[in-house]
Amino acid sequence: MSTEGKCYLSPAKINLFLHILNRRADGYHELQTVFQLLDFGDELTFNGNENGILTLHQTAENQLQPLPASQNIIIKAAQLLRKRTNNVEKGAEIILKKRIPIGGGLGGGSSNAATTLKVLNHLWRCNLSDKELSACALQLGADVPFFLGGHSAWGEGVGEKLRPIQLEKAWYVVITPKCSVSTALIFSQENLTRNTQAIKMADFLAGSARVRNDCELVTKKLYPKIEEAHSWLSKHAETRMTGTGASVFAKFTSEKQARAVLEQAPKGMRGFVAEGVNSL
Repeated sequence: MSTEGKCYLSPAKINLFLHILNRRADGYHELQTVFQLLDFGDELTFNGNENGILTLHQTAENQLQPLPASQNIIIKAAQLLRKRTNNVEKGAEIILKKRIPIGGGLGGGSSNAATTLKVLNHLWRCNLSDKELSACALQLGADVPFFLGGHSAWGEGVGEKLRPIQLEKAWYVVITPKCSVSTALIFSQENLTRNTQAIKMADFLAGSARVRNDCELVTKKLYPKIEEAHSWLSKHAETRMTGTGASVFAKFTSEKQARAVLEQAPKGMRGFVAEGVNSL
């Protein structure tokens, strides 16, 4: 089936919890988390060419605007795939419709990179296996392999050790404060909890494990807008931060219930409603 000119959902995620078990000798942190896929995300369109030119545009107000390519993870993913397969003549025009808030801990960049690897692998007929694509994904970021798998997952290691997980149907209100969190800053904080005991996936699914986001207290102190959003949403349901922030979320049993809460959000507080999905 041709992938030429098709539009693809590049989904957002939330971390239902995030535990930091320890800091490794290489400076990275051992984690446990659950990645919940959402049916909300960016949209990417791909048109291939044989002249080796890669271009990236973003749709804004029904117009295409070029995006700088040098540091963009979408272009990095395409270049990595091209280098890995020696397809220097392969190019593409890529169009991004951005919906996932930037810097919100929702995985937008990682999701875009995974979608790019997956689609261009077919469009360019690279024929890399899932294992080979996963190796490319990990070079781009710790969360990219998760999005490449396309399934909600139990994550360990730095987030790259993944097991598919079946989660109950739920709707989420996601609020993203107007601030961008530095992940490096959060993980560099001396008072960050780094000794949480590991839990079992079965205990999490049974509801018998106490979970939290170990980054939440530190992040809220550094970014008051996150504390403000968390405080408001927690009046309606149990609220947790995703990743290192800035977004916070609450779980509801129905779309109607979730939208009723979002409609009450204070002026200037941006958010969206999405359904949690096990796979896409």
